[in-house]
Amino acid sequence: MRLDLASYREKQAFSQFGSDLDEATQYQLNHGAHMMELLKQKRYAAIDVADQVIAIFAAKENFMDDLDLAQVLPFREELSAFMAHEHPQLRDVVRLGKMSDETQRELKRCVGEFKEQYVRSHGLLEEESPEEKTVPGFTD
Repeated sequence: MRLDLASYREKQAFSQFGSDLDEATQYQLNHGAHMMELLKQKRYAAIDVADQVIAIFAAKENFMDDLDLAQVLPFREELSAFMAHEHPQLRDVVRLGKMSDETQRELKRCVGEFKEQYVRSHGLLEEESPEEKTVPGFTD
């Protein structure tokens, strides 16, 4: 994560001097901005270590990159509540520092499930154009 943030700061400084950025640089700038936003905490309001690990995992797995920056902190807070209520046993495993491949797969599934709910409940779904809409069970 340190390397990602260092790379972000370097590219952020560089991007101020040029307007033509390649796709990889644009991705790194966007991802870095989301990571910086994610790391913000209110004063005297420490975040549980399991919630920190889960949120950073979600960000590293690109679950937040398509959110507006203003949505990152609400996403983190609601993800913490979701994991506490829906998957407390997985949260406990994460708290113990056990991140096996199986734990990562399960965490990815749970964060994906949460993200679908979050996007739906906050009206963040992009409208499909009429050409893209399909009728289930009907093929051309």
